[in-house]
Order: sequence, then structure tokens, then C-alpha cells
Amino acid sequence: MTKTVLITGASSGFGAACARAFAKLGCKLVLCARRGEALQLLRQELAPLVAVHVFTLDVRDREAVAAAFAALPAEFSEVDLLVNNAGLALGLEPAHQASLDDWDTMVDTNVKGLMYCTRALLPGMVDRNRGHVVNIGSVAGSWPYPGGNVYGASKAFVQQFSRNLRSDLLGTRVRVTNIAPGMAETEFSQVRFKGDDDKAQRVYAGTEPLSAEDIADVVVWVSSVPGRVNINSIEVMSVSQAWGPLAVNRGGREG
Repeated sequence: MTKTVLITGASSGFGAACARAFAKLGCKLVLCARRGEALQLLRQELAPLVAVHVFTLDVRDREAVAAAFAALPAEFSEVDLLVNNAGLALGLEPAHQASLDDWDTMVDTNVKGLMYCTRALLPGMVDRNRGHVVNIGSVAGSWPYPGGNVYGASKAFVQQFSRNLRSDLLGTRVRVTNIAPGMAETEFSQVRFKGDDDKAQRVYAGTEPLSAEDIADVVVWVSSVPGRVNINSIEVMSVSQAWGPLAVNRGGREG
């Protein structure tokens, strides 16, 4: 059976890399993102290899998600694999200086958008008794860092939501995986710093981060193991990244 793979946030980064990886395997692709022009370019690239359906979508829009997924052409309607990749970080300010608008955008995208897409496709997977939901989380969901505040909290939701989905789906053949990447060189930092290329490049200066293709390889692997196997969670970091010691304040404003 040829798998049908739906990828959100497919116009760049992890999403585009996943699309290319699954195209090489002959999977039918449903690709959505906010940037329609980039999606069309990706469709033109992959259409000679596999059947591709693309549409623009902001996953924050609950009604738009429901309508778009309900209107999938018959050839693409039975989705076997949902890759919930759409997500972002905004800003690196401490919580008392952070933008509430940025916080809202992260929660609406990383939490609500993932919920809306999952809920739209899950009933069909359960009815067919097959399917796989792969959620792209982050190491920030487990390990805090200064300025990570709401971004990290939103990815902690992804981790726990994935676990609870597995509990709800016990007794079915529907699988759920949370993949938590560490530092990876994509457009992530450009988005976080709102187009400030200098700030974005400094994040990766002098080191060797993960690539989008590294994560796409992981997504392909967790979806290709035997159907009796569920990879619950994978945390992936570059060998250039590890954990630091606990922070200790030695002369700050403590009263």
C-alpha cells in the first residue's frame, strides 16, 4: 500500500525535508503551509516523482483546518501519516519583557494548531484502524533555557499531548510519536528573530547543528518500523550540543 502523508508547515525546514524524503519512497503527499508560492515550487519539484496535493493553510484557524481537511480529494483523503510540523518560536526576551502577542502566536500555532490538525484526521485513522501521528516537539519541552518561556511550555504540551494520545488510542493500530529536535539550522532562528539574519546566524556560528534532513530521516524511520512497534518519543541533538550545569546566581537582586 502506498502511504498518504500529510505534512503541515511543509514550505521549508523540517517540513520540506520530510516531503522530499517521503517522495523518494513513493508516498502520496498532502502539503500545507501559509506560504503558497513556496508550496507551489515544492510541488513542481516533487510532482514528477509522486502524486502531490498542496494548499495554503494557517493551522491557527480552526474552521479553515476542518474545512481543508474535509475537502481533500478522494485520492488523498485517507491519510496514513500526519506530520504535525507547523510551529515556531518568537523572541528570546525574559518573561517579564516578552511580547504577549508573540506568546499568543506561539500558543495558537504550536498548541492549538497541532490540536486542530490532529483532531481533524484522527477519527478517520481510528475508523480504518491504521495511521500514525508524528508530532515535532523540541528539546525545549524538557529542558528550560533563558528566554524559552512560552516556546518551551508549548513544546512540553506537544510531548504530553502525544503521550495522552497513545493512552486514548490503546486498542487501535494508530501510532503516535513525539520527536524532539535540538539545535537545527533551518529558518527557525530567522523566524524567532523576525528576519534579523545577523542574530540568526550567530546561533549557529562556530558549531555544527542538525540539518532539516537529519530530522526528516528520523521521521521516516519512526514511520517505517513494523506496525506492532510504536516509537513513543525521540530526543535528537547534534554532537555539538549537550546540557549545561544548573545555573546559580552569585550576586544578583535576591533580597
